Amino acid sequence: MTQTFTASEDSVASARRVLTLEGDALKHMADDLPVDFAAAVDCILACKGRVIVSGIGKSGHIGRKIAATFASTGTPSYFVHATEASHGDLGMISKGDVCLLISNSGETTELRDIVYHTQRFSIPMIGISSNPNSTLMQAADFRLTLPKLPEACSIGMAPTTSTTLTLGMGDALAVALMDQRHFASEEFGVFHPGGKLGAQMRTVADLMHGGDDLPLLDEDARMQDVLLAMTSKGFGIGVVVKDGKLSGVITDGDLRRNMDGLMDQTAIGIANRNPLTVGPECLAPEALGILNDRKLNVLVIVEAGAPVGVLHIHDLLRAGVA
Repeated sequence: MTQTFTASEDSVASARRVLTLEGDALKHMADDLPVDFAAAVDCILACKGRVIVSGIGKSGHIGRKIAATFASTGTPSYFVHATEASHGDLGMISKGDVCLLISNSGETTELRDIVYHTQRFSIPMIGISSNPNSTLMQAADFRLTLPKLPEACSIGMAPTTSTTLTLGMGDALAVALMDQRHFASEEFGVFHPGGKLGAQMRTVADLMHGGDDLPLLDEDARMQDVLLAMTSKGFGIGVVVKDGKLSGVITDGDLRRNMDGLMDQTAIGIANRNPLTVGPECLAPEALGILNDRKLNVLVIVEAGAPVGVLHIHDLLRAGVA
């Protein structure tokens, strides 16, 4: 017999307390952003190299996430481990870069060599800490001081509120930079080609069938040729053209509706002369929505009046768009 475990009232109360404390802390920081925030954003925007993020312990874990968020949203960035920096990885930090160093106390000794390196080579340095009078913040060119608020853990020592605030500050920087750069969804898709997110950002041009796969037919094509093209290409449609431009589309339904005297017809005689089409820039989820709404299986992709591809609903499903 399977035993069912449920969270106790104490556990639920603890979770709510933690989330409330951390949520209140973020609201506090939003209401009183560091004075240097806008200047730090401008510094990163002017950066010709990369944003180098570093920290130790929990600050390091948060730093890795911040660097990854920057990199995926148009701000070239990577994480350098502070200890490894002292053993050769300082070579990864060069003029033209900006350093973002994280230490809640501001006294993390492992960051010392990176701080010296930035000063030696005049590399701009942004500090994130809750201690404005710390060694790190005194050395920083831009100070993003976090509000000094209690940690959410019951003993007040485990990094919880402080790491949440640091992560929030990193997200705030990344989004502010996106907005300043007018970073578009198409650019976001370039950095996220894999998984569900990648599929959602793909266009029909990425998934369509073109070239010799197109079931193209002249307007005066005989019905034998129409049936052969529709069968051999495997999409269940014929794309009728005149002088390279789309003039109609034939579906299985058009064949059934014209059974009487069908073999005496030409392609344009039974084609739908006002078919539903999309451009190659149409996003895949939008194309899927069109197919579902119109109860269609295939879309014809048209550019400058000419058919350039066909897209079957199965292509979208295989790509993980649904």
